[in-house]
Amino acid sequence: MGRLEGKVAIVTGATSGIGKRTAERFAEEGAVVVLAGRREPDGQAAARAIGSRALFVRTDVGREDEVKRLIDLTVERHGRLDCLFNNAGSPAPVGGIETIPWPAAERALAVLFGGVLFGMKHAAPIMIRQRSGSLINNGSVAGIRAGYSSSMIYSAAKAAVIQLTRTVAMQLGEHGVRVNSISPGSIVTGILLKALGLPADHADETSGRLADAYATHQPIPRAGHPDDIASMAVFLASDESSFVTGQDIVVDGGLITGRLWSVQQEGLDGVRRAFGLAAER
Repeated sequence: MGRLEGKVAIVTGATSGIGKRTAERFAEEGAVVVLAGRREPDGQAAARAIGSRALFVRTDVGREDEVKRLIDLTVERHGRLDCLFNNAGSPAPVGGIETIPWPAAERALAVLFGGVLFGMKHAAPIMIRQRSGSLINNGSVAGIRAGYSSSMIYSAAKAAVIQLTRTVAMQLGEHGVRVNSISPGSIVTGILLKALGLPADHADETSGRLADAYATHQPIPRAGHPDDIASMAVFLASDESSFVTGQDIVVDGGLITGRLWSVQQEGLDGVRRAFGLAAER
């Protein structure tokens, strides 16, 4: 029996990257999965590839009415909702604070923060009635440390998501509902390239070229992959994590833990040389 057998899950932003792979993993573990996203052809193709356990519903998570419709449709069809992974993302404006155009920032915030807020708002009453459920929000290391995103608006939105996760967990835990976030590090997806201006389809297709660069960012010498985040989402959606709530779980290969050991040692060797000291053996 799969780890999610009998569960009903929604994954937003499921047309590519982390969301698509998580939807696949949820289905592999026995869940019925509703995929949501804006790109209908990609979403329909992803649902068909998963098979009878999957359904795609076109949804713009930046619009509350569409998020409510998504959740209502899921419950009407399947009778319950056990997990909602608020994963949908959006590029956000890059550049210094003096250059940020408000319309673009507002749209990014509507998706990155509003989509999470709307999802939890409309899933919470259902899960409270059930006395069970798992809400999972996609955070980011950029919401924890400055300088880890091309966009300060993206970083600010993810920081808000992480804190909203904690506060909602304190409310819903009393009703048997768990709320956690996952903060990915350098994961090979198209979102960076989209933020820098590459069209969405082309960004997703060519994102694999980022792997070599990302492999040097953290102590574990490889790039992160959507499967790394999907595996954590499976854990948080499953009963294995029944005593875990209010947590932001960082999945980054050690990226934000501290300075790389080799870089630190190179710096110390430079100091030794400057003062005529022998290098460590």
